[in-house]
Amino acid sequence: MSDVAVIVVNWNAREDLRQCLLSLYDAPRPDVTYEVWVVDNASDDDSAAMVRSEFPQVHLIANTENLGFSRANNQAIAASDSRFVFLLNSDAVVHPGALDALVVFADAHPQAGILGPLVLNPDGGLQFSCRRFPSLGAGFFRNTFLGRFFPNNRFARGYLMGDVDHSRPRPVDWVSGCAMLIRRDFLDGTGTLDERFFMYCEDVDLCWRCWRAGREVWYAPEAVVTHAIGRSSDKNADRMIVEFHRSWYEFDKKRHPGLRPLRRAAVAAGLGLRAAVRILKRRRALRRLQNTPLPPLAETTRSRP
Repeated sequence: MSDVAVIVVNWNAREDLRQCLLSLYDAPRPDVTYEVWVVDNASDDDSAAMVRSEFPQVHLIANTENLGFSRANNQAIAASDSRFVFLLNSDAVVHPGALDALVVFADAHPQAGILGPLVLNPDGGLQFSCRRFPSLGAGFFRNTFLGRFFPNNRFARGYLMGDVDHSRPRPVDWVSGCAMLIRRDFLDGTGTLDERFFMYCEDVDLCWRCWRAGREVWYAPEAVVTHAIGRSSDKNADRMIVEFHRSWYEFDKKRHPGLRPLRRAAVAAGLGLRAAVRILKRRRALRRLQNTPLPPLAETTRSRP
C-alpha cells in the first residue's frame, strides 16, 4: 500500500496535464510513497495517448464518455490502494515537497479527514482555496449586482476568508477540490464524492460531510500548489455555467432539506436567472470579438521587427 494515490481527472487539457504530471515526477521524490492515476474523460486532444507515451508509469483510466468530475475521481479511488487520496486538477502543478508536507501534517492531525494546501495563481498571487460555508448574505452579495458596487463587502470577504492570515494552518469549513488530500478511512466510513454533482460543489459537499461525521478539515500552507483556474471548463463554458449553478442548488437542498418550497423555488429561479445572464454576456462578448475587423495585413507586417 502506498501513502498517497494522486488522482488527476482530465478533459481536453493535454498540455496542462503534461505539466501537471511533470511536476509530480520531475520534482525531488518526497519521503512518502505515491502512485499516480489519470482518469481521462473521453478527451479528443490525444491526452490519453500522451500519457501512455510519455508517462508509462501512470495508471490510466480512459473513459469512452465524459463522466464528470465526481464519477471519474471515484473510479480511481475505487481502483487504488493507499492511506490517502490526493485529488489534483489537470491545470495545477505541485511544488516540490508538497505531498510530503501534507502527509506529515495529516499524520500529526489524525482528526483531519481532509486537508488542502496553499494554492497560488500562476502570477504568484493567493488563490482563495479555503473558504467558509456560504451564507445567504454571501450568496446575495457575491451573485448579484451588489457585488460589483461593493466588491469588498464583509459577506464576500468572510466567505472567501479574506480576513485571516493564510500563512498559518487552521481548521476551515472547506477546501478546494483542485488540490485536496483525503484520508482513506474517512472515505471508507462516509462515502466517496457524491456523483449527483457532475462538476462543482463536490468538494464543498465532501467537506460538509466530513464535519458532520465528526472529522475536521484543515488548511495546511506548508504545502504549495499553483492552479490556473478553469482552463479545462472554459472549453465548454455554457454547460459549465449551468452545471455550476445547478450544483449549488443541489448542495443547498442537501444542506437545508427543510427549506420551504417557496424559498427553494426562489433559490432555483435566482440561480437559473444568473446562469442565463452569464451565458448571454459571454455570447455577446464572443460576437463582439468576431465582429471586430482585423487590421490590414500591411499594418501587421509593418509593426514586426
